Amino acid sequence: MNKYITIESLPTRQSRALSEVIIPDFITVHMGTPADTTAKNVRVKFIDYIKNVASSEIYPTWPEASLTSNIHAIITFALNRIYTEWYRSRGYPYDITNSTTVDMAYVEGRDIYQNIGDIVDEVFNVYAKRIGVQEPFFTEFCNGTTAKCNGLSQWGTVTFANQGMNPLQILRSYYPRDLELVRTDNIAPIEDSYPGIPLQQGEQNNNVLKMQNYLNRIRINYPAIPPIPNPNGIFDETTKEAVRVFQGVFNLPQNGMIDRGTWYKIVQIYVAITKLAELISEGQRIGLGENPPTSVIREGSRGRDVLELQFILNFLAQFYDEILPVIEDNNFGADTKASVTAFQRKFGLTADGIVGPATWKLLYQVYQNTENSIEPILPQQPPTPPPASPEYPGTALRMGSRGDNVLIMQRYLNRISGRYPSIPRLAEDGAFGPATQNAVINFQRQFGLSPDGVIGPITWNKIIEIGNGIGAGTPPTTPPPYPGMPLRVGSQGNNVIILQKNLNRVANSYPALPRLTEDGVFGPATQNAVIAFQRLFGLVPDGVVGPLTWDKIMGLAF
Repeated sequence: MNKYITIESLPTRQSRALSEVIIPDFITVHMGTPADTTAKNVRVKFIDYIKNVASSEIYPTWPEASLTSNIHAIITFALNRIYTEWYRSRGYPYDITNSTTVDMAYVEGRDIYQNIGDIVDEVFNVYAKRIGVQEPFFTEFCNGTTAKCNGLSQWGTVTFANQGMNPLQILRSYYPRDLELVRTDNIAPIEDSYPGIPLQQGEQNNNVLKMQNYLNRIRINYPAIPPIPNPNGIFDETTKEAVRVFQGVFNLPQNGMIDRGTWYKIVQIYVAITKLAELISEGQRIGLGENPPTSVIREGSRGRDVLELQFILNFLAQFYDEILPVIEDNNFGADTKASVTAFQRKFGLTADGIVGPATWKLLYQVYQNTENSIEPILPQQPPTPPPASPEYPGTALRMGSRGDNVLIMQRYLNRISGRYPSIPRLAEDGAFGPATQNAVINFQRQFGLSPDGVIGPITWNKIIEIGNGIGAGTPPTTPPPYPGMPLRVGSQGNNVIILQKNLNRVANSYPALPRLTEDGVFGPATQNAVIAFQRLFGLVPDGVVGPLTWDKIMGLAF
């Protein structure tokens, strides 16, 4: 049977929760601890809930950057509870509690501070997530004085704000450095993810596919559950057997059907083992699943599959000159179509700009095989030196800008890209188009700035600072090339010494990375340092140094 089926061939009964991130219009709050069954539940507008919690948790006299970073954490914490169905999957009729022992303070009827309310009005639909990961990050926080935790310190944000940090820099001081802030216009009611009627043998739809993928992930921790070798949205005999064994493991009636109780138990166990509601979340990473989407998308399409496509295209654009970087905005526009067409042309598909099963399959294959077949983008000639320390022109540069100031930034970015491979090279044409915007966003992410793709005074001055630090007269020291084979536990020799030496150089700028003895022996300590590096920079944390990990280490070290 064909593994890849188009979305049109499946019934339309779909779910929202645990599939996409929404900003709810209303949220239901339990006015007590989960154990207090007598406490009432209140339904409140989400934006009013955030204003209330923020006014209860933080002080309006704090600096604006401190207030904003705390509000981002409050919003994201609430969205994580909703996205993971933390309470709903356990049978509770609410989304969050007002108990500060497990959630956040909500005081019914309290006054709202004006400046806090104004900030919430601006950012209520902005949340934090890790780059390339689907779910809102679990932004655990505490006051940092009477209570300590592994997440954000509310009072500590004041210190950072007084040092001049912006909200994103403050958040990255407590959470992973690959955290980003994203805005969504996906505002909708909270819906149960359960489709309403049991799933059983013979059904074909996306809910079946989701449960198949969840069960295959769960069996890694519970190996008694048999694998589903062909998760394709078709509820076959192997799916029924996996469901039946899952039900036995978790003391549910073993009928082989995914009824409400089984559905939410699968969701609950999946969230638990992937730690989606913890600081150390495994993450539902976009574009890294084993199976491609089954949808057919084209210019004009919107949604999660478009975002996944754009993520993969931007990843591949780092290694293939023909593939154009795009803006990750959930919108399949002309730029995305051009990038898809270039991918199809390069890899021998019909270059029609439509992403169907064949294109999805090849996108996944190329993405997953990149470590074995990358084509590095190398500078063809040294970039033309820009003028020495040009001053900010007084007006922000953004999509559509043109002229000498854009040309200066393109030249500086090209100089910087020689040392930081995550920043793509640009045509120096003085036109601020999608490619320049993507390079600016990558630069901002690399150096802890807000990744909005706009060159304001902070981004301008940072680009000049980094570009001048690299120097125009002499090209940067060439990083050592990838040795041709992965380094892992048991490897020895000069290449391991080079690896250890450069991990230590990176650790000078990133104190979270452990320092190593440069002895040329790839033992557990080196493996742990590699895993810490991979997690910090959004790579697969397998402790093996393949081409991607090697190039990332060397790009940061040189």
